[in-house]
Amino acid sequence: MRAFWSLSAAMTKGLLRDRAAVFFTLIFPLMFLLLFGALFKDQSTPQAEVTQVGDVKVLDGIPAKEREGLREVLKIEKTDGSAAARKEALEKVRKGDTDAAVFQRGDGEVELRYSAADQTRSGNVRGVLDSLVQQANQRATGQPPAYRLTTQTLEDQSTKPIQYLTPGLLGWAVAMGGVFGSSFNLVSWRKKRILRRLWLAPIGPGAVIGARVGVNLAMAFAQTAIFLGVALLPYYGLELTGHWWLCLPLIACGTLAFMSIGLLVGSWAKSEEAANGLAQIIILPMAFLSGAFFPLDGAPSWVRTVSDFLPLKHLSQAMQDVLSRGEGWGAALPVMGGLLLFAAVLSFIASRVFRWDAA
Repeated sequence: MRAFWSLSAAMTKGLLRDRAAVFFTLIFPLMFLLLFGALFKDQSTPQAEVTQVGDVKVLDGIPAKEREGLREVLKIEKTDGSAAARKEALEKVRKGDTDAAVFQRGDGEVELRYSAADQTRSGNVRGVLDSLVQQANQRATGQPPAYRLTTQTLEDQSTKPIQYLTPGLLGWAVAMGGVFGSSFNLVSWRKKRILRRLWLAPIGPGAVIGARVGVNLAMAFAQTAIFLGVALLPYYGLELTGHWWLCLPLIACGTLAFMSIGLLVGSWAKSEEAANGLAQIIILPMAFLSGAFFPLDGAPSWVRTVSDFLPLKHLSQAMQDVLSRGEGWGAALPVMGGLLLFAAVLSFIASRVFRWDAA
């Protein structure tokens, strides 16, 4: 135990003295959370601008209460019904200065001319105008609709961007810390012949491995505390569910899994540059293909297939389940078992290619 604590203290001091390692392990991933959390904090349906040319009964007859609610998605600017005003409105649509122009013909036909430059806004305009026309038809006939659709968004709180960003970016931070920390440390110690000295010293391999694992776990838990502390601030508004604490064993298993990748990289690489290149090739594609930064619902099928084989995808998804969706052991245990199995297999492979000395 004395050797274990001595090695742990030495590794921790070495890590904290390396400012670059501290930056890329703790601060760099946190910067993404701060940036993306601020950018998408008030994400909502974009407001479209519509020019109303002359009198349009569908729009003019909207009750005041409904008009007030309509302002959140539609900004209507009314002009006179002259031919010049119509020409000017259509020209604004062509130039992209307004999203749509609407006017009414004498036979009661409502015409909508919209820009297709922004599919989201044009879709909103068409949907809202179609709904208004249907409501106007119902008021004109005096007959209530036979059927009524009631909509409700499920998991309204858990679908906020911060509820998705925090688990994904935290998983990515743990992956970076595990891979880069263990691979760089292994290559550096081999070049400085520290590994050779440890091999010849009266210290068991269990103490060395245990100290390395302990330092990485401490760093991962520190990352978790910092991420959750920032995301829980009122400005970002993360809301934890009842089983949020299950993220801790998930983080521990994820750390071991990504440390095994780092051990394999460090066992094979002969220099820090080679280790850095290999780690980048592994982590960066994995981050984007695993859905850590954005959902993969609209991604091609081959991307989702590849994602199923990546440990970061399962770690991020399980973290989201326990932090944001209220899931419990049923969502966490299978992922924990898979991560530990992954760590065992890669650690075994790393042990077969491991070298104590650079020679």
